[in-house]
Amino acid sequence: MAANTTGGETIHDAIDAGTASIALLAGLGLASASGLAFEIALTRVFAVTQFYHFAFLTVSLALLGFGASGSALAAYPQLGRGGARRWAALAAVQGVTTIAAYVVVNRLPFDSFAIAWDRRQLAYLVAFYLVLAVPFFFGGAVVGAMLQDAGRVYGLGSNRVYGASLAGSGLGCLVAVGVLASLGAEATILLAGAMALIGAAVLQPSPRRRPSLVAAVGVAVALVAVAVSVPGPLEMRLSPYKDLSAALRYPTSAIVATSWDGGTRIDHLESEGIRSLPGLSLTYTGVPPPQDGITFDGDDLSPIPLVRPEDAAFATSMLAAAPFVLRPGADALVLEPRGGLDVLVALANGADTVTVAEPYRDAIAAVRRRAGNIYDDSRVRVVAADTRTFVERTEEHFDVVDLALTAPYRPVASGAYSLGEDYRMTVEAFEAYLGVLRPGGLLAAARWVQVPPSEETRLIATAAEAVRRSGGDPAAAIVALRSYRNVIVVVRPGGFAAGDLMTIRDFAGRLRFDLVAAPDLTPDETNRFNAVPDERYSALAAAALSSPNPDLYAAYAFDIAPATDDRPFFGHFFTWAQAADVLATLGHTWQPFGGAGYFVLLALLALAVLAAVVLILAPLALHRRRTGRGGAGLRWWTVGYFSLLGAGFLFVEIPLVQRYILLLGRPASAFAVVLFAVLVASGIGSLVSPRIPWRRGAMLLAVVALVCPFVVTWVTPAVLQLPAAARVAAGVALIAPLGLLMGIMFPWGLAYLERRADHLVAWAWGINGTVSVIAAVAAAVLALSFGFTAVLVLGAACYGAAAALARPPQSSPARVSGTNATCSRLSPITSPLASSVNRHSV
Repeated sequence: MAANTTGGETIHDAIDAGTASIALLAGLGLASASGLAFEIALTRVFAVTQFYHFAFLTVSLALLGFGASGSALAAYPQLGRGGARRWAALAAVQGVTTIAAYVVVNRLPFDSFAIAWDRRQLAYLVAFYLVLAVPFFFGGAVVGAMLQDAGRVYGLGSNRVYGASLAGSGLGCLVAVGVLASLGAEATILLAGAMALIGAAVLQPSPRRRPSLVAAVGVAVALVAVAVSVPGPLEMRLSPYKDLSAALRYPTSAIVATSWDGGTRIDHLESEGIRSLPGLSLTYTGVPPPQDGITFDGDDLSPIPLVRPEDAAFATSMLAAAPFVLRPGADALVLEPRGGLDVLVALANGADTVTVAEPYRDAIAAVRRRAGNIYDDSRVRVVAADTRTFVERTEEHFDVVDLALTAPYRPVASGAYSLGEDYRMTVEAFEAYLGVLRPGGLLAAARWVQVPPSEETRLIATAAEAVRRSGGDPAAAIVALRSYRNVIVVVRPGGFAAGDLMTIRDFAGRLRFDLVAAPDLTPDETNRFNAVPDERYSALAAAALSSPNPDLYAAYAFDIAPATDDRPFFGHFFTWAQAADVLATLGHTWQPFGGAGYFVLLALLALAVLAAVVLILAPLALHRRRTGRGGAGLRWWTVGYFSLLGAGFLFVEIPLVQRYILLLGRPASAFAVVLFAVLVASGIGSLVSPRIPWRRGAMLLAVVALVCPFVVTWVTPAVLQLPAAARVAAGVALIAPLGLLMGIMFPWGLAYLERRADHLVAWAWGINGTVSVIAAVAAAVLALSFGFTAVLVLGAACYGAAAALARPPQSSPARVSGTNATCSRLSPITSPLASSVNRHSV
C-alpha cells in the first residue's frame, strides 16, 4: 500500500494521524483531570459536611472504584473494547455519574456521629461507598481500557497513554484548587463532571467530534453557571453536630456571608446566642459582650467581639491577659486570632501595639465587616500571612508573642483532631516563636483542659522541649495557669525573675486561677480554686519540665510526647494502652469513634485490604484459563511489581503533601503544588521512559526517594523566608526529579507484560490502583505512629524492591517505544494483515 501512496497523501495521512493522537490523549487527560478534581472536591465536601476523619474514610474507600475498574477490565475485556467510541461512552458516564453521585450522597440522611446508636446509618454508609465508587470506576475504566487497547487499535504507546493520564490529573488538581478557592466545592464538582463530558466529546471519532464538543462545552458552561447562580439544590448539608449547625439553631441566628478562602469554607454569622470567652475567670460577674461568630469548614467557631477595648471589662479577667499583666505596654504579636478575641484582650490590657498574623483573608474581612471593629484601631497592624511563614520571615521582635486558641473544645476521647496536622503546635514552631522575642519577652499559648490530662500536658511538654533546644532551662522558664476549662502556658526563655513570679501569683490568686507549673511551685497552689478529684496536671508538668523523659511518655495512657514537624499531629493522643477501653465502650457512648481517629484508620485499612484481595483475585477466578496464560511466575511478578509501585507512589506522595503544608503555608497550596509537580513530572517521565534504562532508573529512583525527606527538611528553614512565588518554585524544583523517575516505572512494567502476556495489562492497572488505596491509609497510620520521614523511607524501600524486580530489556518495548504510532491512519485496525504488521513492529 505504501508503494502506491503519493508523498502528499502520506504527509496528509501522517497529519491526520497526529491530530487524532492528540485528540485521544487530550480526551484521556480531561477524563483523568475530572477524576482528580472530583477527589479533591469530595475531600473538602465531607470535611465541611461531616468531619475530617470521615472525609478521609469516604474518599479513600470511594477510590477503590478506580482500582476495581482494572479488575473489571481484566475479567471482562469487552467492557473496554470498541475503540474511541467506547472510551468516549465511558468518559460520558463518568461525567454524568460524577454529578449524580454528589447529588445522591448529599441527599442521604447520613450522620457520622449517629453511627454509635443508629444502625440505619450503617446502611447509609454502605450507600455512600457504592455511590461514590461509580464515577471513579468509569474514570479508571477510561484509562485502563486505553492502556489495554490503544496500542493495538490505534498504535498509541502505553507510555504516552499513561503520561497523558498523569499530566491530565496534575492539571486537574490545579483547576480544582483554583475553583475551590473562588467558587467552592459544589462548583468544583460540577466542573469535574463537565471536564469528563468534554473529554468524551474529544474522544469521539473525527466526524462526530465537533458537534459533540460544542454540546459538551455548552453543558459545562451551563453547569458551572447553575452552581454559581442557583446554589440551593446543590448546597451542602452539614452535620447537626457542626458548630455552624448548632449556632444556627438559636432563634434569630443568620449567616451574614459565606466564602471560600484557599479551599476552606468560611461562614460569618450573627447570633445572640454566641457568648464564647474561653479562659474567663469565674470571679467575673458582668454580662458577656455581644459577639458575632466565624466558622471554618462549618466548625471551629471563633467569636468576633462587638465591643471596643475600652468597654471590654471582661478582658482583664481572662487567662489570656496574663502575659500583658507581666509586660504592660507591650509590643505584641498575635498569631492567627481568627475572630480577633485575643487582639481585643491585648489592647484592653494595655498593649502599645498589636501585630496580627492571620492566614485567612476572609476572616480578616469578617472582622472588618462590623463598624468600629478592633482592626480599625490605630494600634493594630494586620498582616495576611501564615503563622510559621510570618515568624520565619519577619525581622521584627516583640515583647509578647501570643499563639491564639483557635480550636474549640473536643473531648480527647473523640479523636476529633487525630488526623489533622498542625504546624503551629510543634517544637520547631515554638523555637521559631521564641526566636522573635525581645530580651525578657514572653511567649503565651492556650489550650483546653482535658480529663484525664493530655492536651494541656502536651502543650507544656512541647514548650519545654523548645526551651531546651534553645539552650534554656524549662523548669525555670515556664509558668502554667489553669481555669476550670482552659490552661495557658507562659514562657520566658531566660527564666522568670522573682518580680514576675510575684506578679503572676497575684494575678492567679485574684482571679482564682490554679498554678500548674512554676519554678518554685508548692502543692497547696495547684488545686485550690478549680478543684478536680484527680489532680495530676502539676505532677505531669513537673516531670515534663525536669528533663527529657521518654519513660514518662511511654508509660502514660495517652500519647503526650511533644509534637514535631515530622509528626505534627498535636491532637493525636492514642496509645495501644487505650485499646481495651475503646473497644469496651464502642457503641455504648455518644462518641462516634471510640477514643481515637486511629481506630477509624485501622478499620479502614482492614476493609481496604479485604477489598484488595477480592479485586485482585476475582479476575483470576472468573477467567482462570485465560489469565493462566503466561505462567504462575509471571502472575506473581505482576502482583508484586505493580503492588510495590502503588504503595511506593502513595508512601512518597502523601508525606510530601503533609511536609509541604509547612513549606507553602496552606494545605490547599501544598496539595496543589505537590500533586501537580509529582503527576506532571511523572507524566513526562512516562513519555521519556524508553530513553531511561529500567533497572538503573529504578535504583536511582530508590536513592532519590530515600534522600528526598532529608533534603526537604534541610532546606525548609531557608525556603520559609522566601516570597510565596519563590516558595512554590522551590517546591516544584525539589519534587520534579523525583516525580520524573517515578513516572518511568509503570510504563516499563506494562511493556514487559505486553511482550509476554498482554491480557494482564488491565489486571496490572487494577492491582496498582487497589494497592494505592491500601497505601494511602497505611501512610496515615504510619505517619501518626512514626512520622513522615519513616513513611518516605518506606516508599524508597518499595521502589528499591521494585528495582530488584525490574527485568533487563530483551527487545525494544512495544508500545513504550511508540513504534506503532507509524500506522498511516489512526483508526481501528481490524484486518489480519494490519494486525500482523502491528505484531511484527513490536
